[in-house]
This record gives sequence, structure tokens and C-alpha cells, in this order.
Amino acid sequence: MRKARRQLAVRIWCLWVGCIGALTIWLYSSALSQRESITVKGSDTMVILNQRWAEEFMKKHPNATVQVTGGGSGIGIAALINGTTDICAASRPMKPKEIEALKERYGGEPVKFEVALDGISIYVHPKNKVKVLTLEQLRRIYTGEVNDWKEVGGAPGRIVRYGRENTSGTYEFLKEHVLKGADFTDDYQALPGTAAVVNAVSKDRLGIGYGGIAYVRGVRVVSLREDEKSPAYAPTEENVRKGLYPLSRPLFFYTAKPPTGLIKQFIDFALSPEGQKLVMEVGFIPIRPIKGAPKQKR
Repeated sequence: MRKARRQLAVRIWCLWVGCIGALTIWLYSSALSQRESITVKGSDTMVILNQRWAEEFMKKHPNATVQVTGGGSGIGIAALINGTTDICAASRPMKPKEIEALKERYGGEPVKFEVALDGISIYVHPKNKVKVLTLEQLRRIYTGEVNDWKEVGGAPGRIVRYGRENTSGTYEFLKEHVLKGADFTDDYQALPGTAAVVNAVSKDRLGIGYGGIAYVRGVRVVSLREDEKSPAYAPTEENVRKGLYPLSRPLFFYTAKPPTGLIKQFIDFALSPEGQKLVMEVGFIPIRPIKGAPKQKR
């Protein structure tokens, strides 16, 4: 009799433990199913800003996950067309052929959001004596027509050219607006991200590079002017906002369709006063002036 009672007690205990385990698994699975996830992919220039937005957004939405990856604007646009990202981050506008490809898949044009402003900055080593370049001088440097710093007012030394890969929106922008469609010279060193460009120039007295305004660390930024007779402008907030700096540009989010749900909430957050303050903190320029905010120094 005692043995039978013990066996019954063991069976009840096992049944109770099994039920608790099943309930725990169900609750965990239920919690996971309630989590929402969105992806932001594209511009390497924008990665540091997108990550900051994602971090702050997830603090406000504990059940949300925002996955941010780079790869370049071209990669992000391709992902948007292929349906493998919810939001494309791009440092250049979509091309007509890209828009047509997206329309063929989704039946409508992409939705564009201007989320921040940037000035593509020209980086040189802090000890480089060149303070100002014209767009023509910059074009001649990157096409290989000018090869020595003395040709543009610097100390003698062969110019070492750094920049971004051809999937980068910044690469595309510079090729279109500075090189006028010409190819970069053969000894141009394409690097996988703006941080890598800045790092290379900071260690190379003969180096020159380009990239987003938020990455200026350990390098000096050269002012630019349209031609020899034009005034020179640095990529300050005021000059970029007014379009005086020659390489001013907006930064974009694209979606394949009008955003809803968590995607819309995230974009709304990026465009909100709080989101735009983060733009300043990262080092880019808000799409509208923020009252009471100190002016950014470059």
C-alpha cells in the first residue's frame, strides 16, 4: 500500500512539473510572438545615426526590435526592391531605374522621407597646409590629373586618394557632382566605410578622403568653393542648410509602401523633435533648426 501511494505521489509530482514546464514554454513563446521586428538597411554613412535612433526607440518600445545594417545605399535600395528590408537608408536619391524596378514589384512608387542633412566633407591630414579647394581641383585630384599637393597650394608630395566603394551613395554623389560622371583614377583606394576613410587619412600626411560630416575625428576638413572667383565655405550647419556649401545633401529613408505600424512609429520618431536632437548629437544636421540648440562647430 505504501509503495502504491509513493508511486502515485511521484506520478502527481511529475505531472505537476510537466504542466509548469509546459506553461513556462507557452508563456515564453507567447512573449516572443508579441515582439515586433523591423529592419533598416543601406547607407554606411547613416549607420551611426540609424543605430542611435534604434537604441532610443527600443527603450521606448521594449517589445520592439530594430535591426540596423549598412552595406551602402545601393545595397539598401536593392534590399528594399527585393523585399528584404522594411526601411532603406540612402545618402542619395533613388535612380529612375531603381524606382521603376520597385514599381514593377509593388505597383507604386517608393515613399521617400528626408530625415537629416549632411555635407560631404573633404578630409586631409591635420598637418596638410591646404585649406581650400575648388570643385575643379577636387575633380582633377580624383581623376588623376593632379597628382602632387604642390599643384593645389600644398607642400610637395604625391597625393594618396581614399574614398568609398561603388555601392556607396556618397561615392555616387561625388562621381556625379564633382567628377561629372568621369571615373576615379586607377590608384584610388576604395574603403568599406567612412570610418575607414577617416582612419586612413588621419595616419597619412599625403592622404585625402571624403565622407559624412559626422565622422570628422583626427582629420581636418577642407573648405570648398565652386570656382576660383567664388567664396569658400566649410560644411557648417548654416552653410549646409542654406545650400552654400557645394556638397550639401539630404539623407533619406525609403519604404516600398506607405508605412504602417511599427515602421511608421520608427520613422515618426526619427522625424520628431527628440529624434532630430539625436541627429545633432551624432554630428549630422537636423532637417529643421532646433530652438535653443547650440550651433555645431566644424
